[in-house]
Amino acid sequence: MSLERLKIARKKSIGTKQTAKALEKGNTRTVYVAKDAEEHVIRDVLRLAQEKAAEVVYVDSMLALGKACGIEVGAAAAAILDA
Repeated sequence: MSLERLKIARKKSIGTKQTAKALEKGNTRTVYVAKDAEEHVIRDVLRLAQEKAAEVVYVDSMLALGKACGIEVGAAAAAILDA
């Protein structure tokens, strides 16, 4: 799955805290995680994604994930929110 879906998504969470909250609420089925993010930063997001059976898509870098989200800085995690 490419970043195109994330780029065009109307509702998304950006960052590990927002993405973890969306997973806890059951508001997402697809989570994007940067491969170069530190493990302790993304640990909770990956655990919640597994618990909630959300698809995890790995992105090459935090910078690429941030740009796909429309921000100028890197992002460790993001998700497309359900309508």
